[in-house]
Amino acid sequence: MNRRPVAKTSWFTVLLIIAAVALWALDQKRGADRRQQPQSRQAGNPTPASKPPPRHAERSASKRETTGAYEVYRDCTLVEARNNDGDSFMVRLRDGRTAEFRLYFVDTPESAFKRYAGGDTNHARIRQQAAEMGGITPEQAVAIGKQGKTLTLGLLGSRPFTVFTCWDSPFRDERFHAFVEVMENGKTRWLHEWLTERGLVRLKTKAADLPDGTSASRHREHLRDIERQAKRNRAGVWGL
Repeated sequence: MNRRPVAKTSWFTVLLIIAAVALWALDQKRGADRRQQPQSRQAGNPTPASKPPPRHAERSASKRETTGAYEVYRDCTLVEARNNDGDSFMVRLRDGRTAEFRLYFVDTPESAFKRYAGGDTNHARIRQQAAEMGGITPEQAVAIGKQGKTLTLGLLGSRPFTVFTCWDSPFRDERFHAFVEVMENGKTRWLHEWLTERGLVRLKTKAADLPDGTSASRHREHLRDIERQAKRNRAGVWGL
């Protein structure tokens, strides 16, 4: 009986099919592995450790400095603002926040005559300030207010300063009372005392115990002594 010859190409074809299936299976496995990789490890994406923490996390993690009832903020800087004046001003804290602060104990005269929406003005307040600062004219009071504004903002703008505050805002106007410590000739000074020495304020606003524990009543007497010396020196308003 005659036998048909076995086609050698049939085995070769089978081997090709097996190899193709194996390569396809390997490719599918690699694709699945890539899809299961964390996104942070794929090219072009930073790892979680390389991302900076959110600012609120930095603030909550940092320990606030306090002394007595006051929170202490060092290395503060002045922020330019339309309402900055001799006794109130916008401040940037070291953590980046901004807030408007108002000095305890002292009031500088208004630095300009103003008329507000609705017809109100600050003229009556200026007349009161003038009467309580030696009976000067309203125009002289405004001139003293401008001088106080220039000196205060110049001093605060020249170098960082320290703010002591309880975050109290009695008029609910987002202005917070504070003691402000400045540097002058290499020495630390309270800004409100510095202004009193120069005859640029009246002693009329909220009083408070000092951060070092000195009572408000005792410190008020100290400020009156400073004011009496300013009068003898004819400083500021007392020289008019």
